[in-house]
Amino acid sequence: MSSIVIDFQRHWFGLCLLMALISTSVLIGCASSTEPGASGASRADLVTDSDESSARKRARIRVELAMGYLEQGKTTIALDEVKLALAADPDFADAYSLRGLIYMRLNELPLAQDSFLKALAVRPRDPNILHNLGWLRCQQARYPEALADFSMALSDPAYGERAKTYMAQGLCQIRAGQRREAEQSLLKAYEFDAANPVTGYNLANLLFQNADFARAQFYIRRLNNSEWANAESLWLGVKVENRMADRVAMLQLATQLEKRFPQSKEAAAYRRGAFDE
Repeated sequence: MSSIVIDFQRHWFGLCLLMALISTSVLIGCASSTEPGASGASRADLVTDSDESSARKRARIRVELAMGYLEQGKTTIALDEVKLALAADPDFADAYSLRGLIYMRLNELPLAQDSFLKALAVRPRDPNILHNLGWLRCQQARYPEALADFSMALSDPAYGERAKTYMAQGLCQIRAGQRREAEQSLLKAYEFDAANPVTGYNLANLLFQNADFARAQFYIRRLNNSEWANAESLWLGVKVENRMADRVAMLQLATQLEKRFPQSKEAAAYRRGAFDE
């Protein structure tokens, strides 16, 4: 995978906490199955206030506080809140899952994996937890295991974050050298969420690298016409329009790149005429 793809992902990662690749819906209190600590709810029921024990309610409040701290970049405080949540309720899958996210943020990958596995022990086959475990394993270059986790998550017919998992699966397949499979995964992600800038950029970039310039043009134009255009997407657009011999469109994008991001490495590459980088 090119450095452009990696840099672009980091850019979007900084815009919103774990927005691009990590699944956080498991942390908002909408569990679809009963866990230890939730009394009397059937597996088909949502967990509501009347179902939760007092220990679970205390733990959930701690988890919500921890999520807020994590969004503010206060990872140590967030970790402390998760520890308090688990002290109140040692069988709370959401707390283990959030602890895994915190450890990922701290680049403590073995500890993150341990947390996700503990979450799955409490809530087996949960697609959100499987998604996060899969992305973690992808960071460790454990591609077969990662792709198996994504596949299991996607096999759940009730799973609501398919766009995110198809996107993560596609990016992982790129890293694994499975370019054809990656294209199919990113196309699926795009079908579910055409507005996601990470999906749009990486799909366009993959098509560009495969010399499929006309299709790359379609996806990168949509991104560059949105509020999410940045130096990486504009530069990719410049290269695509150059390949398509549309000089007017190329110069329009290049002007935007020079005006909005004059100090970027992409603007410098354009000035050098480095269209093949």
